[in-house]
Amino acid sequence: MDSQSFSGTICSRHYVSPSSMLDSDQSNRRRDGIVLGKKSSFARKQDKQGLTITHVASPFPAIVPSVEKEIVPDLNHVAWTSVRQERWEGELVVQGEIPLWLKGTYLRNGPGLWHIEDYNFRHLFDGYATLVKLHFENGRLIAGHRQIESEAYKAAKKNKKICFREFSEVPKHENFMAYVGDLAKLFSGASLTDNANTGVVKLGDGRVVCLTETQKGSLIIDPNSLETLGRFEYSDKLGGLIHSAHPTVTETEFLTLLPDLVNPGYLVVRMEPGTNERKLIGRVNCRGGPAPGWVHSFPVTEHYVIVPEMPLRYCAQNLLRAEPTPLYKFEWHPESKAYLHVMCKASGKIVASVEVPLYVTFHFINAYEEEDEDGRVTAIIADCCEHNADTTILDKLRLQSLRSFNGEDVLPDARVGRFTIPLDGSTYGKLESALDPDEHGRGMDMCSINPANLGKKYRYAYACGAQRPCHFPNTLTKLDFVKKKAKNWHDKGAVPSEPFFVARPGAIEEDDGIVISLISEKNGSGYALLLDGSTFEEIARAKLPYGLPYGLHGCWVPKI
Repeated sequence: MDSQSFSGTICSRHYVSPSSMLDSDQSNRRRDGIVLGKKSSFARKQDKQGLTITHVASPFPAIVPSVEKEIVPDLNHVAWTSVRQERWEGELVVQGEIPLWLKGTYLRNGPGLWHIEDYNFRHLFDGYATLVKLHFENGRLIAGHRQIESEAYKAAKKNKKICFREFSEVPKHENFMAYVGDLAKLFSGASLTDNANTGVVKLGDGRVVCLTETQKGSLIIDPNSLETLGRFEYSDKLGGLIHSAHPTVTETEFLTLLPDLVNPGYLVVRMEPGTNERKLIGRVNCRGGPAPGWVHSFPVTEHYVIVPEMPLRYCAQNLLRAEPTPLYKFEWHPESKAYLHVMCKASGKIVASVEVPLYVTFHFINAYEEEDEDGRVTAIIADCCEHNADTTILDKLRLQSLRSFNGEDVLPDARVGRFTIPLDGSTYGKLESALDPDEHGRGMDMCSINPANLGKKYRYAYACGAQRPCHFPNTLTKLDFVKKKAKNWHDKGAVPSEPFFVARPGAIEEDDGIVISLISEKNGSGYALLLDGSTFEEIARAKLPYGLPYGLHGCWVPKI
């Protein structure tokens, strides 16, 4: 096994010899296009090191719909290789001990199929969505994955070609008139994809929705079977074609931003649990540029919504192009400057609008209200995974680049960018590093926090960092904003997905819980990983029958 290193604290890595693991190819048989597994059996045994392996089980019957041909992985890293089959479910061997309090389902969404027939997609964000689940109960772990059945995915399978506009891909037109017809559909939104391959959220009413940048790409799924149940239809008349891929969701509300591409600005909206109707809180007009800045995510505090206006702006010309530019649907406008706007949730009033240094971010981490000794709010602090105002990170996510790593250190630097937005009427805000970027290898993205601290002052965050040389974030890192230190987990050659924090019920300490991540290994394998949220040491892992593609964002559905 590869060595595992940590900065800050050295943490031991417990593992089980490969001979003690189950081979899914040996335990399955194919009949009529469906892979069936052997009957499950349980035992407790020890590996040669004397470590206990709990809940040794052969997989549940694997579920695979009949397909014309099985997807055969290529020689690329499994993280960047299309998923092997449309659907699978089974119980995994657990090495270590899963806490008995961990009861529920972790769902992870992300692109998982990057080709149709012999045509290979260009960009990581183009892939058709693969939803993965890890169900924890009584110390056992049942895993599964399934393709999200969007109209875009179903049409591509039926017609054996791309039929909707993806992040960088557009349908190939047989003639000029077909191209003109596609442009007409673009303006109505009919040709935009509903490939919900970005995030997944549990609404306050219990419904689980997969999301992407397009509003039509909001699809309801069953968190148990992973079945696609249908489109989440918004019942209001707010209109628009796109929204933030990362709404802020709590048990009591759903907040999101709707960019206005015609009259550049953003609508800030709220939706209550049990409804499909978004209601307008207020509007922010852009202060610069020909179009709104990209709003993949945004932060909130207890009383305010922070609306980012990046100089990486939507570009209508790039939307119309048949071939992508290096910035795809966007354009870099440094001359338009960068801003942050603060809106009161209750009144919709803009209480601050400040210019800040140029920045590029996909993901905000958290925000909170800074108070003086009398309890008056004097500023907003907002943290994000900031790429040093370097837009090349978008093009680094081309699949060709991800699949051709030759050992060179080509990952652009990133940091935890901390914005300070004064509420005293000042014109300017500040942007600085929340801690030394070398603490996390100058790589930073894919973050999570204890949800109890959403919008509040917090100390810890979990994210993906870097151990260089690398071309993509390859560590899991725990950030301590008080000590300004980081602990980093690394498995040589592996690609970890977003670390997701689940708090222990009744916990008092902010980091008392479990961090879950899915790991894609360089040898084509993969495993589910559990780290202690406090010590950041490994407490359990479970090997998957085969490695899964890299995924993006997840959510937790507790067992009631």
